Amino acid sequence: MSNTKKRAGASDQGAPSPAAKLRKTEENNVHENSLEALRKLSVVVADTGDFESLKKYLPQDATTNPSLLLKAASMPQYAHLMDKAIEDAKKVHAKSEVNSARLEEVIDQLFVAFGVEILKIVPGVVSTEVSAALSFDVDASVAKARKLIQMYAERGIEKERVLIKLATTWEGCEAAKILEKEGIHCNMTLLFSFAQAVAAAEARATLISPFAGRILDWYKKNYPERQAEFVGDKDPGVQTVKRIYNYYKKHNYPTTVMAASFRNIGEIIALAGCDKVTVAPALLEELKSQTAPVPRALSPEAAGHSALADSQKNSLKVEREAAKAHSKSEDVNGAQSASGDEEKLHLDEKAFRWLLNEDAMATEKLAEGIRSFSKDLITLKNMVREKLVMKGTRA
Repeated sequence: MSNTKKRAGASDQGAPSPAAKLRKTEENNVHENSLEALRKLSVVVADTGDFESLKKYLPQDATTNPSLLLKAASMPQYAHLMDKAIEDAKKVHAKSEVNSARLEEVIDQLFVAFGVEILKIVPGVVSTEVSAALSFDVDASVAKARKLIQMYAERGIEKERVLIKLATTWEGCEAAKILEKEGIHCNMTLLFSFAQAVAAAEARATLISPFAGRILDWYKKNYPERQAEFVGDKDPGVQTVKRIYNYYKKHNYPTTVMAASFRNIGEIIALAGCDKVTVAPALLEELKSQTAPVPRALSPEAAGHSALADSQKNSLKVEREAAKAHSKSEDVNGAQSASGDEEKLHLDEKAFRWLLNEDAMATEKLAEGIRSFSKDLITLKNMVREKLVMKGTRA
């Protein structure tokens, strides 16, 4: 037997021991920034229409909306996409006058043009939004979604790489139900409440975007004396996303939860482990520039054992009572279990509208979001109108 002493940290076969592997991991983590750490727990999506930001941060997917595209379309470096959209629209509307149909066509062409360019950069999917003006029209939303998918197909983009964004109204969920059956995948946006999340899951939407930051905005505005409390796990937006995530995982809904509209990196870190997080470039840069640890906050395994906060327990009680009173479904009678887990909830239209009405925050933020996106879309159309006039098109 050899008397030679083994080097510390070496195994019998010469491979690193567990202790050595741990030291190596710790050494590597010293140089890991918070964005890299987050990517190990959640899929990171860029919330931007700016191609340079996409190239810099290399996200898996990208999301767009009228506000982001208005900002991008105003940049000189993207003027060629506006020009191309105008030219492509001529093939559909040959008449020279500027009318609503022609403006709408240019906007559709512009949204798809940005989406196509984004998909040259990101390996995953891009989200393209249906006009907020259609938020309460099932048939028009379905028709617009089909048209956008067809336009992508004509440019060689498979529908699997596109998510159609719909506002999470009752009509939006009904539209998603139809589209998902056709293989057109939907991203339910402007989502602020548990009731909206339940309806989206029941519609079998591919993905939802709960707006953590906008929820926080409402609570800070309406409860200014408590602003200092709304941090980390006590952030109302974080609590809402966690509740939805845990509910989805417990009841095996396939719908992806993509937390959105963050106001600070604390919210992002508090939701590490969420399926996806869509983050603005400024916050991506902040995460990239620091090395603070990013511990896992959410996991499918822990979802069924996550206790509810008192405020959420009260909210759940109200929701169950409302669902019983307003829904014909017999599946709404489940009670909260002793562990604090939430039983499966089914909502019909009456129950959905009642619960949304009873949630002042969600009611206000949904309406505000629809108005804001609609306003930015009108501004974008006015930009298009000016371009058409400058090009000599008869107004």
